[in-house]
Amino acid sequence: MSEEKISPKVIRAIVGVGMLSFCGVVVETAMNITFPTLMTEFGINTSTVQWMTTIYLLVVASVVPLSAYLKRSFKTKSVFLAANLLFILGVLIDAIAPSFAILLFGRVVQGIGVGIALPLMFNIILDQVPMNKIGAMMGVGTLITAVAPAVGPTFGGLVTSNLGWRFIFVLLIPLLLVSLVLGVTSIEQKDEVAREKLDILSVIAILCAFIGLILGINNLADYDFLSLPVLGSLFVGIAGIVVLVKRSAQLTVPIVELSVLKNGKFTGHVIAFFLFQIVNLGMSFIILNYIQLVNHSSSTVAGLLVFPGAIICACFAPFSGRILDRLGAKKPIIFGVSMLVLALCLFSVFGRHLSNTWLMIFYIISMGGTGIAFGNIMTNGQKQVTLEE
Repeated sequence: MSEEKISPKVIRAIVGVGMLSFCGVVVETAMNITFPTLMTEFGINTSTVQWMTTIYLLVVASVVPLSAYLKRSFKTKSVFLAANLLFILGVLIDAIAPSFAILLFGRVVQGIGVGIALPLMFNIILDQVPMNKIGAMMGVGTLITAVAPAVGPTFGGLVTSNLGWRFIFVLLIPLLLVSLVLGVTSIEQKDEVAREKLDILSVIAILCAFIGLILGINNLADYDFLSLPVLGSLFVGIAGIVVLVKRSAQLTVPIVELSVLKNGKFTGHVIAFFLFQIVNLGMSFIILNYIQLVNHSSSTVAGLLVFPGAIICACFAPFSGRILDRLGAKKPIIFGVSMLVLALCLFSVFGRHLSNTWLMIFYIISMGGTGIAFGNIMTNGQKQVTLEE
């Protein structure tokens, strides 16, 4: 029996939404490398400039849980259009921002757009791609979250050194416009839309959960663990989670369907995916700072050294999806995780004295493991959930 093929229109839709998501993740890590420049230009200190990343992640994390509500209540094309236009608006604001406060406002607008776009790409894949092709397409989709954090510093370092940090935003505009055209002309509505009432208490609980937890962890850099900025923020975050869980149990159609976490296999995949994401983002930050602060290399060199790892990850991700489609999830996931653990062990053992060359080699190993396992963890996790759940 011949395999069902993916329609060209669906591929264009995935590419369009994927480009938007890619720009969103790239600009997050690209700006990390500009912190010294921004501190000098706006006359701010280290703790202040870090809000460029913190506020962006806060907004993205707060918006992503609303994806199920948006999917049920609005047409897919309308949601995409709102996400794309919001991100373009945020990029334009930051490209001309006269002050750091305006720069942060632009980041908030961008974060709303990206928070909407990231789940949308996977929704389209799961809803419109034939079952026998989902593994490969999920592998392609996870290139966004796996590769973009490594591409961002290379892009940011080269642009900042040669054109200035504002061009990080300017150069994204053509890609966003292409994304806009692809999405508007190819996204189709597959599910019926029924406008739902947004549960405000759940939204407040989500905001408290993410704001509290992220601020609490972020404040550990400047305050003792037992201080009010740390413990107080963590308490707000935990309280938000408790309220969200109880409120979701009371609603027929909650904003976040937490009951699915009763499925142990699915929950295990979610935890694994979460840990993978922490490692990826943490490594992209640590490696760049090690190269610049410990080995005293330039931001351009730092960006270029992590680029091979990004390419390796990009090559492996769709290939590993094909392995899943043919052989199942166990082999690629175990092999990929083993590569990542090996890389982390090498970094731990030799981390006090590493040349740029060895840093690059170890990072390539870790990104190779990410490319093989990361997308398959998400794909196999989705397969653990039945329609009844």
